[in-house]
Formats: sequence, C-alpha cells, structure tokens
Amino acid sequence: MRVLLVHNSYQQRGGEDAVFEAERDLLHANGVEVVEYRVSNDAVSDMGKLALFKNTIWSKQHYRELQKVIADVQPDVAHFHNTLPLISPAGYYAAKRAKVPVVQTLHNYRMVCPSALLFRDGEVCRDCVGKFVPTPAIKNKCYRGSAAASAAIAGMLTFHRARGTYKKVVDRYIALTEFARGEYVAGGLPEDRIAIKPNFLADDPGTGDGERNGVLFVGRLTEEKGVSVLIAAAQQLTGDQHLTIVGDGPMREAVEQAAANNPRLTYAGGANREQVLQAMQSAKALTFASTWFEGFPMTIVESFACGLPVITSDLGSMASIVDDDRNGLLVEPGDPDAWAAAIARGCEAPTKWGDEARNDFLTRYSATQNFDQLMAIYESVTGKPMPRSSDSTPSVTASLELAARH
Repeated sequence: MRVLLVHNSYQQRGGEDAVFEAERDLLHANGVEVVEYRVSNDAVSDMGKLALFKNTIWSKQHYRELQKVIADVQPDVAHFHNTLPLISPAGYYAAKRAKVPVVQTLHNYRMVCPSALLFRDGEVCRDCVGKFVPTPAIKNKCYRGSAAASAAIAGMLTFHRARGTYKKVVDRYIALTEFARGEYVAGGLPEDRIAIKPNFLADDPGTGDGERNGVLFVGRLTEEKGVSVLIAAAQQLTGDQHLTIVGDGPMREAVEQAAANNPRLTYAGGANREQVLQAMQSAKALTFASTWFEGFPMTIVESFACGLPVITSDLGSMASIVDDDRNGLLVEPGDPDAWAAAIARGCEAPTKWGDEARNDFLTRYSATQNFDQLMAIYESVTGKPMPRSSDSTPSVTASLELAARH
C-alpha cells in the first residue's frame, strides 16, 4: 500500500503539524509506504497580496507538482491535511483527475468558518455556518484581523462551493469528533462522506503508581481557556481542596498574583511534556475549562492515558469526548460557581472515573486503534483491502523520497 500525504505547514508549528507527523510515523511503523508532499507557509512572505489571493483559490504550481508526484509514485490514496494557502483545493483535482481517491482531515472549522475557530470577540460564533458566502467574516475581519485576508478565505470557500469541489471531489472527510461532524454538515458538507476518527497518542505514558491529590490545569494561560473562571472558582475552595495550574501565556501575571493570595491555588509555571505527564499521574482530575468549541484537545487524551478523569466545559468537542459522571464531569462554561463545585468533586474523584478514562484511551485513542480506523477509511474509498495493526511489518517499512519540499 502507498499513501500520498499532503500538508501545508504553518509558520509557527502547531497541533496540526504535530498530528500530521504523528500519522505519518504511524503509517511508517505499520509497514505502509508513504510519499510526503509538504510545503511551508514561510514562502508566503515572498508573495504579493494579489498573488497570494489567487494562490489561495487555485495554485497552478502545486497542481502541476502534485500531478507529477502522483504520476511518478501512483499512490493508492491521497490524504490531505492542510491546503491553506499555498497548495489550495487545486491539489484535490490533481489527485482526482489521476483517479486517486481523496481524503481530507478536518483539523479545524475552516470549511464552515474562515477564522477556523467558530469563536469571535471572546464568544462562540456560528455566524458563517450554513452561509454560501461567509460575508460576516469579512465584515468582522475574522481572519488575522484583516478584511482583505478574510475576503481571500471567504472567496476560496465560495469559489469551491460553487464549483462543487467539496461535494464532488473529496471522497472522504475525517472529522475528529461527533460534534465537529455536526458543524460540518450544518455548513454544507455531505453527511455521508464524513467519517469520525479522533487524534491519538503515539506513546502510552501509563498511569503511574504514586498517590493522587488535588485537581490540575494544563494549558496556555489565556481567557478562552477559561483561566479567569478557574481563578475565581479557586477562591471558593475549602478544606484540603486544591487546584494547581501549569502553563504559560498572557495571563501568567494574573495567575501568579491569584496564587500568591490563595493557599488553595498553586501556580507551577511552565513544564515540558515529561513533567506534565508526571503531574497528570499525581492528580485526582484535570480541569479543561475552555469557552470555545476546541478541535480535539490532546491534553484530554494525555490525561486519559494517565488514568486521569477530566472536568471540562459542556461545550463543543469537549462534550463529545467526556461523558458526565463516567470519565469525568461536564460543567457549564464560564460559571465560577459551577466550576468551584466541580473542582471540589474532582478532588474526591472516584477511582472508577480514572479507570473509565484509561479504558477510553486504550480502546479509542491508542496508536493501534487509530491505525485500524485510518485503514478502514482508506478501504472505504479505494475498495481495496487494507492492512490492520495485526498485519504490520515494521521491518520492511519504506519511505519514498519523492516529496516536494519548499
């Protein structure tokens, strides 16, 4: 089997880049041949505004390059991750016209929202969902605070909706959660072409064997992550109830000041991944208080892998991952009183919550499960039997060095 992976990397490395690389490595590890076509948004700085606008809608360069790569390597499937702005949806046509099935992972909400976040001015926003021409995004300068940049994204979406690209050229979309799938359907993507496959954790950190105490927050210290809500909630904690915050960001000073005045709140600063996992293996529950829909928070998956239940906002993708009173708790977003009560319960989280969280990791978010899910999706568009994890032969893994890198 041979897979062409296509990705437009971001200037600042982010979660989508990490997931792309994790899936690439997963395929390698299971004996699948991979051709990587990857370009970088660093090239954007050398392009004029008009050229970038045209390229966002249709890139002649990457259409031609992908045609050549496909002709050379003849992949069984072309799996796209991000095409904005350099590759553009023209890449789909290069694959489709060579009769190679097209799969697109939907890492964010770009297909229904030019900003990709469904979040504006500190609140959830669905103004463009279902609109053929997403004019609210232009009016509100939703993409990078620019009307022109927002118009470029809105123009790309409108052009390809009118052309039928999203309904006719892409054979299968991959949504990360059931919630996200619903938003894409509301935005006009064909329901019968959207499969659900979550992100995964390549390595299993285990649950640890030490004593567990208190509740933990891990993440960027920003308003939309619910940090101010957690600070307010911590003021209501009593007895031996305790919240520890790990991370860095614009609200660091506010967290430091709150921790200095509240013995039941600790700010532990930033931490590397190993330190984060150790903290997860030592806590009773994790708080994830975001006030926006999120995509697929890997922090929750890492928490589950550590056998740590999650207390999260009853909102968006979080509510698709966490089941109330089974592997954690769902809480009204933005309500300090509700969060104070939830943190208090988390400090006494029953063992069964952690057991269910760990079981979810093993059965839904492990590398083995994810590979089999991915193969099932490829099988659905190729009509060919695909390998499963039990059939893997890592010793013969091959990487074809025909990738275009810019």
